[in-house]
Amino acid sequence: MSANRIHRYIIREIAVPTAMALFIFTFVILMGRMLKLVEMVLNKGIPILEIARLFTYLMPAFLVITVPLSFLLGVMLGFGRLSGDSEIIAIKTSGVSLYGMMKPVVVLAVVASLMTGALTLFAAPASNTAFRNQVFEIASKRASVGIRPRIFNADFDGLVLYTENIDDRSGVMDGIFISDERGGATPAVILARRGRIISDSESLTLTLRLENGSIHRSPKEKEKDTYQVVNFAGYDINLNMGEQLTSSQSRIKKDRELTMAELSERYRDATTDKVRSAITVERQNRFILPLAHLIFALIGVPLGIQSNRSGKGGGFALALAVFLAYYILYSLAKTLAVESGFPPVPTVWTPTVLFLLGGGYLLHHAATERRLKVLDRLSDFFLHLTRRSMRRK
Repeated sequence: MSANRIHRYIIREIAVPTAMALFIFTFVILMGRMLKLVEMVLNKGIPILEIARLFTYLMPAFLVITVPLSFLLGVMLGFGRLSGDSEIIAIKTSGVSLYGMMKPVVVLAVVASLMTGALTLFAAPASNTAFRNQVFEIASKRASVGIRPRIFNADFDGLVLYTENIDDRSGVMDGIFISDERGGATPAVILARRGRIISDSESLTLTLRLENGSIHRSPKEKEKDTYQVVNFAGYDINLNMGEQLTSSQSRIKKDRELTMAELSERYRDATTDKVRSAITVERQNRFILPLAHLIFALIGVPLGIQSNRSGKGGGFALALAVFLAYYILYSLAKTLAVESGFPPVPTVWTPTVLFLLGGGYLLHHAATERRLKVLDRLSDFFLHLTRRSMRRK
């Protein structure tokens, strides 16, 4: 059997479970958001096309996570099946070593890395910007979307809003209670029978228009405390959506929405070390995540070969454990770099380098046909968990 034919066979064994896992993982993540978005369609009357657009904008951010996980699972399941059916031995007898079998795996890893790199460098920042703009547009047109009756809502700066009832279609609220702390030392309590939020899409301003109510204040004077009550037939409150607007009515972008050029410009304009560290971490993040596929290629092949005894269920659990371990360490490194003042570049690259060295070590052991007892124990543990869950079902 020629080496090229073996390489194509290995690619097919990895590509099929990878594609299936990618579909399943992405679908599961989307389901977590779908319930809330469907509620917006049914109860708030938001057009289905706007919701579909939001789903489209979310996809790049989801794929950055699901593609590496799916690739790791595909490699482990593919080589686990080859090992379980003794095809690894048959391939070696044909003159192809384990390092030779790594060639198609590395090719797939490079393809996945390039795709993830395109997502992190170009698609994800653009989609994050488009998603926030779309959400802001929906919030501006239908500001009452996030308000729930009989729940204290604190989405607006300095205001806590409570309403007994709200009409989902018109947005008219009844029985309104507002705690207004924008006055600093003189907070106010506002009661109104009815009110609704009016938006101006051109100036990006929101106004809460109240009817038939009263304003209660208790200003602290030097000599004595006083209590003021002001009744009104109509009263307007200007709403501020936190960081969404600035004095120039332009939205402040988050770091994950910026292009590489914009990140460099913000880094030059940064005034604190913490802001510079956060920007540096964001820039490094866009190069580190694509390299995860190469790490998972080195780790997935030896783990797939050695963990074949635990079956597909155990292989899935082990792949998930490796994936979570990497991302937990990576998230910890990012937190240390941003919040604790650790050097950003070496700190965020440490988990990647450690896993890269660990993957090379595991691959060398597998190539020399030496087994690691720790992996055998892990395989037995996941096999035990799989059988126990099956018995419960």
